Amino acid sequence: MQISLEIAREILPKYLKDKNNLTHSRESEVVMRALAKRLNEDKEKWAIAGLIHDLDWEQTSDNPEKHALQIMDILKKEEIELPEDMEHAIQSHNEEYTGVKRESNFDYALAAGESVTGLIYAYALMRPTNLEGMKAKSLNKKFKNLQFAANVSRELINDIEKTGIERSEFFTIAIQAMQEISDEIGF
Repeated sequence: MQISLEIAREILPKYLKDKNNLTHSRESEVVMRALAKRLNEDKEKWAIAGLIHDLDWEQTSDNPEKHALQIMDILKKEEIELPEDMEHAIQSHNEEYTGVKRESNFDYALAAGESVTGLIYAYALMRPTNLEGMKAKSLNKKFKNLQFAANVSRELINDIEKTGIERSEFFTIAIQAMQEISDEIGF
């Protein structure tokens, strides 16, 4: 059967048990939906990719070269098929280990979109108003401080510019998307 958002939401908690991983998946879903809207792409397809891009994370976190590849084994077991471009985007978000090169707007958006969630979340934790009132300009200052959220890849975030979206606009899009689910993600 073809994947749908409903199916993705059903299988996610079967493979991701950690609350932080589930939160990250949800954040990635809404950021990807917002990016698809901005780029006139398939919002549901992009949202699904954001939601399931780390479906195998808890099984592969000690084995990064398998991360994003093992998802395909999970989906095969679940008898779920992905569109080719979604499979490519998911595998290419871990290009460093999978060897699957980012080539399309979908690929670049997923790598950047799932990465920016960590930067935004870390910044929200230190703000008295959390996500409320967060602006791209102040997030950009945190982005430039390499000690802040040091494990967040600035290179992957910058990949968004390969889609034609400037980084400040990207930050605004991502912040607004996450603000829409602030209660759900603990803010």
